[in-house]
Amino acid sequence: MLDEITRPTVFEVNLDNFKYNIEQIRKFLKPETVIMPVIKAEGYGTYINTRLDIINGFDIVAVAIVDEGIELRNLGYKKDIFVLNQPYITEIDKIEENNLIVGVSSEFFIDEVKKKNSKLRVHIEIETGMGRTGVELNNFNNFISMLKENPNIKVEGVYTHLSSADEDFEYTKHQLEKFEKAVEKVKENFDIQYVHSLASNGIINFSKYQHNLVRPGIIMYGYESGNGIKEKIDLKPVATLKSKITFLKEVDIETSISYGRRFVTKRKSKIATVPVGYADGLRRVLSNVGEVVINGKKAPIIGSVCMDSFMVDVTDIDNVSIGDDVYIWDNKLITLEDIAKQCDTINYEILSTIGKRVPRKFINSIDK
Repeated sequence: MLDEITRPTVFEVNLDNFKYNIEQIRKFLKPETVIMPVIKAEGYGTYINTRLDIINGFDIVAVAIVDEGIELRNLGYKKDIFVLNQPYITEIDKIEENNLIVGVSSEFFIDEVKKKNSKLRVHIEIETGMGRTGVELNNFNNFISMLKENPNIKVEGVYTHLSSADEDFEYTKHQLEKFEKAVEKVKENFDIQYVHSLASNGIINFSKYQHNLVRPGIIMYGYESGNGIKEKIDLKPVATLKSKITFLKEVDIETSISYGRRFVTKRKSKIATVPVGYADGLRRVLSNVGEVVINGKKAPIIGSVCMDSFMVDVTDIDNVSIGDDVYIWDNKLITLEDIAKQCDTINYEILSTIGKRVPRKFINSIDK
């Protein structure tokens, strides 16, 4: 996918913009605070996780699952890799073999590590109000005792997840207060290296609560983690999804377009076919709703989005021809957030679900 690109559809990733965003994030941090970039889900779909020249700039990186950590090891990344989510017992051997650090909150998992006599490095995850995983404070003493009883488990950190740092500040403060109590308890029992609670929204809205490590996610890629974030930090989007017109025709009035005849022309029209579809991550819900950018102008998607292509009404686009670039989002006339809103979802989902068969092309020019 990263060799010479021949497919007309391409996911462009601007590495200079990524570096710029890291610089902007650092402005919210103390000099000693460590950035642990979250590069799960193929770097939120950007494949930045495959660029050793980028990720070698960090002493520790975060992934979501064990297999993602193994992929990084196989790529050649030799520094610390932290698995954010509680792994399962069948993964214990792989964790040890690949020297991964894992978040833990399951007594069942800790007990199995003891039975296998495995040596693991861990961070304790505290449940403070996310309602997902994490050790409950009312069971914290027992969990700490289990860890202390096993000298093969090295506790190197403690962390939590904030559920609403973009919108519910009072609830977030309540979470952070609970976390502080847990941190004190952990430090009484273990000599830990890292304490972390802030992801993208937390970094921007609660920077005064930072400890010595933060976990930026989507803001590294230049997109908003919540409403109003771009008003607080200058970000440059790293990703652009584009294709080309590969077929062009003129049709008469009352010509039906695509499956189900969901669009019928009301005038003589010029119709372009673009070779990217829902198998590539372009949502079918954009049928007869979405727009694209061609020659600096918006043009409507017409008819049903197909698995491998969609059609656009280019009647009002001047000098249109086969080979013209078609931007699904260009971060200017159409943003990732625009696409997400039309699909009734969030920018995270659109970005991270662009299909693997879409080639990623890395560029280095700063987007002014």
